[in-house]
Amino acid sequence: MPTVSVKRDLLFQALGRTYTDEEFDELCFEFGLELDEITSEKEIISKEQGNEKAEGASDVILYKIDVPANRYDLLCLEGLVRGLQVFKERIKAPVYKRVMPNGEIQKLIITEETAKIRPYAVAAVLRNIKFTKDRYDSFIELQEKLHQNICRKRALVAIGTHDLDTLSGPFTYTAKRPSDIKFKPLNKTKEYTACELMNIYKTDNHLKHYLHIIENKPLYPVIYDSNGVVLSMPPIINGNHSKITVNTRNVFIECTGTDFTKAKIVLDIIVTMFSEYCENQFTVEAAEVVFPNGKSYTFPELAYRKEMVRAELINKKVGIRETPENIAKLLTRMFLKSEVIGDGNQIEIEIPPTRADVMHACDIVEDAAIAYGYNNIQMALPKTYTIANQFPLNKLTELLRHDMAAAGFTEALTFALCSQEDIADKLGLDISATNAVHISNPKTAEFQVARTTLLPGLLKTIAANRKMPLPLKLFEISDIVVKDSSRGKNEPPLICILKAFFYYENFNCV
Repeated sequence: MPTVSVKRDLLFQALGRTYTDEEFDELCFEFGLELDEITSEKEIISKEQGNEKAEGASDVILYKIDVPANRYDLLCLEGLVRGLQVFKERIKAPVYKRVMPNGEIQKLIITEETAKIRPYAVAAVLRNIKFTKDRYDSFIELQEKLHQNICRKRALVAIGTHDLDTLSGPFTYTAKRPSDIKFKPLNKTKEYTACELMNIYKTDNHLKHYLHIIENKPLYPVIYDSNGVVLSMPPIINGNHSKITVNTRNVFIECTGTDFTKAKIVLDIIVTMFSEYCENQFTVEAAEVVFPNGKSYTFPELAYRKEMVRAELINKKVGIRETPENIAKLLTRMFLKSEVIGDGNQIEIEIPPTRADVMHACDIVEDAAIAYGYNNIQMALPKTYTIANQFPLNKLTELLRHDMAAAGFTEALTFALCSQEDIADKLGLDISATNAVHISNPKTAEFQVARTTLLPGLLKTIAANRKMPLPLKLFEISDIVVKDSSRGKNEPPLICILKAFFYYENFNCV
């Protein structure tokens, strides 16, 4: 679960009420969140880097809140406050609108060169936005949280935010050879080619984790404005020219990636969270994106859709007895505006652009259960009464695991599938003599057969941990699969024990 850090006093100010730590913990639980830790910037630095590094750090109290991985709308202070306020019925869910600009629409043109590396892009404009230091920090932090979660560490989507007043449209999203891309990157004072930047960022603790995404590609993606100014080289770094600051009033947002759906979701989340600070609240200026086939689309989509769920289904699945009207109120508290229609048992739910996690009826049922309160659901015995008991074989293997751990061995859990080479050639055996069950269409050479012995997995574990302190004392108790006369057969768990000492790159197994 992602963790969001928010300043306690700033949070309470936005909520319009001061809570005790216990009260806020209870509120989080009611809303399906968890207050993970109460700390401060100084305390965090002290734990991670020592007291000397922590000197001068802020003592402001921070709440670390665990958020469900699919609730992208709760990854910043703005979304968290809005969600809690709607949940407590203090405000109504805002309506997000996309509007066309008074003048010429900002245009992003995608060239065909991007097709083999990052073919998709979407864009939007936050017009007349007012940042403060806290709002600006939250804006940057949200982008980072999205990068780490839905964007899968920028592999699927990369976000770029730019000061529109320093740029001139239309913009071009293309791909060029690394040696042909040269610009001044964010927070640098001189220009570098893309090749030079990749070498520089190999030692950067933050950016080095993203280099592999485009490092071995013949072309790198890049975005220019009409004057040839580089906005960004996604997914690595933005240009310094269009860097946003607290004083930025108009923000151009571009999201590039390999997953078109997720790119649209990410753009929707960013603009819905921070359009609150625009002169016209919750209003986003559209941008036009022209694809290589000549088709053009306007973004953000900010699409609302309707879903129908019967009240009796929710009552049955959750285990409650509520009227359709009460269920509609529960769902409305979860940012899902609902009303009873038709025969009086049908509930129409409006899914806003912030709730991309709601895909099926079961998601709606889950939100109804959260709003009702898990602690308020009456416990009931299952209709079938049985007494569970542990299988004797499982009991034996658990006892063996405890004894091996007590003897100083570390348990390994390796893959049940392996390559033919692992169970045959590397063990000096012929594959036909192993009695192995083969995968008919393996996707990778590493998973061709089901293992017939635990030894290869442990040997590979030792090989991958040769730099660890010696001796390595490993064991594994797991199933193997062998082929009988008619089909594959799952054999009872076996135990394999290895104790490794290294001598001149070799090891002995005991």
